[in-house]
Amino acid sequence: MNKLRTKIFSLLFVLSIGLAACTQPLTLEEKLNQIPDVTVQKITGDTTYAEYYELYFTQPLDHENPEAGTFKQRVLLGHHAIEKPMVVEIQGYNIWTEKAGELSKLLNANQLTIEHRYFKNSMPDSLDWKYLNIKQAAADQHKVIQALKKIYKNKWITTGISKGGQTTIYHRFFYPNDVDVSVPYVAPQNLAREDKRIHKHLATVGSKECRDKIYQFQLACFKNKKELLPLAKTHAEEKGYSFSMGLEKALDLAILEYSFAFWQWGGTKSEDIPSPDAKAQDLFKHLVRVSGMDFFDEISLKPSLAFYHQALTEIGMYSYEVAPFKPYISYEKDLTFDHVFPNEPIRKFNPESMIQVNKWLQTDAEKMLFIYGEWDTWSATAVDLKDNTKCKKFVNPEGSHGTRIRNFPAEMKTEIIRTLEEWLEMPIEN
Repeated sequence: MNKLRTKIFSLLFVLSIGLAACTQPLTLEEKLNQIPDVTVQKITGDTTYAEYYELYFTQPLDHENPEAGTFKQRVLLGHHAIEKPMVVEIQGYNIWTEKAGELSKLLNANQLTIEHRYFKNSMPDSLDWKYLNIKQAAADQHKVIQALKKIYKNKWITTGISKGGQTTIYHRFFYPNDVDVSVPYVAPQNLAREDKRIHKHLATVGSKECRDKIYQFQLACFKNKKELLPLAKTHAEEKGYSFSMGLEKALDLAILEYSFAFWQWGGTKSEDIPSPDAKAQDLFKHLVRVSGMDFFDEISLKPSLAFYHQALTEIGMYSYEVAPFKPYISYEKDLTFDHVFPNEPIRKFNPESMIQVNKWLQTDAEKMLFIYGEWDTWSATAVDLKDNTKCKKFVNPEGSHGTRIRNFPAEMKTEIIRTLEEWLEMPIEN
């Protein structure tokens, strides 16, 4: 009888151990591995997080036709705690960094970083451009977000910078209920293949004195082009640059790009601009410091071909105004970015997507907080909310394309934080 009792107790003990093992909570890594069509690898990443993972999602090339094939999309996950909010850094290009972004730090949040389809590690085997559009990319992001929302139940926020900011807008347009709040930084909302508002901005931004100095510098470069060309040739040879449009046109483009780059990045002061009678060497040195010729180099362009395809077909771009320099250059029309695809037919632009997104931004979009820099050239085509008070736009006085929340004057920064606190229904320490 005692032996039987001992056996029963032993059996019950074993069963209790087994039951405890069955009810043991899954680790984060185990939960991630349960997501369908995902490979998971724990990596070092940003060590400010408790855990860091690299995920590859198997995505359909065409979300409406699974038979079209698949590709692998790179996603990074920085984990603090399940109960914390999740900030999704939506990239417009490849993933630039494993570090936490401004918003993630501000909210002490987990961070999910999603690489854009057709860039770097998220490149399909066959570059069939018909699958590269804002709708397919938004569906990629939706799939990733929905998968992780099964694990993270707190507030969700999407954000992105520049083209990443655009991509953040487009994702929210197609999937408005995926997240609670969105914060696009310095995101253009172009309404044409070559949006003319850029030209208007360059004609009015900053002080007249500074604009005049920029124009005189560009004019001096064109007047001295004969002396600048051998300098450009040497520079290109040293750097290993090659230009599909030829050296002379590449130099012309760099000179025309100068005003755009000057105001976009804001790292150059008016007093830094050489005088029109400066030596050719000084003109060229300053030109390539502000408007580098690598912007037109064939090898440098390759990682960004997907961006240019989108710009020329769906999300818009800008052109170079040649009229002010007509006596010195022989182009009949404003120069576009078609030089990026030299051996291909001119890409046709369809404005329909941008028209629809723009209408939505001005009517139905909500809880989207837009960040811009006043002097940034891309602010020429900033989101115009019209009468939509469900969203907010903040413009940093004299700010550049590098504008972040931390750059704003104290009063404006306080209002930005207050808005986020209200929308997220949580306090923010800063």
